Amino acid sequence: MTATLIKHPKGDLLIDTGFGRDIAQHLATLPLFFRLLTRYSLNKTAREQLQSSGYDLTRLRAILLTHSHWDHISGAADFPEVPVWIPPAERSFVQGEDFTTAPARSIKSLHLEEYRFDAHPYLGFAESHDVHGDGTVVIVPAPGHSPGSVIVFVTLPDNKRYAFIGDLAWQLEGVTEQEERPLTQRLADVEPRLVRENLAHMAAISARYPEMTIVVAHDPRSFASIPTLVPKP
Repeated sequence: MTATLIKHPKGDLLIDTGFGRDIAQHLATLPLFFRLLTRYSLNKTAREQLQSSGYDLTRLRAILLTHSHWDHISGAADFPEVPVWIPPAERSFVQGEDFTTAPARSIKSLHLEEYRFDAHPYLGFAESHDVHGDGTVVIVPAPGHSPGSVIVFVTLPDNKRYAFIGDLAWQLEGVTEQEERPLTQRLADVEPRLVRENLAHMAAISARYPEMTIVVAHDPRSFASIPTLVPKP
């Protein structure tokens, strides 16, 4: 799993966190059937990568989650000094009793901060949240995989654009061909209908803006154009 650092003069953001050093303990909070279906390997954590690259951790303003499942939030435990931004719907999801957010509830140092969407349409989404007020990082609600799942649109100074869609799809073809694995839907998506609707919306955006890079959290191919802080193992 991945974490992506977005630098900005007003403070840097980490989109998702990937696996943290306590990933085994986090995974242990999930039901046995889920653990039996889960395979993972841990290399360098996000914090370790930032530190080994010489990054100044005081620049990190917040962790911005696409959603709060274990493989996206585990690394937040390694950043107890950094707030984790989520919308109200996802905060309620974390604080509820759904088994998929048990790992999040087990992170005692987790400091959740809410942001809210404004009635400002963005690329066909009815609401949005412009993090810095300059259009460089814009969040839109994309519920379905979880109640408060989001898509994060990032625009670089050279106008290169990215859409970080989290687990809206599991591979790029999920957007380009709007295909999903039925078993995954049953196990992971809280509302598959909304997932399909948001996939169709992203497919339309991708067709209209083919230069935009769609970044799918579980598809390494979609990260190919994003530079890494440390060499890949």
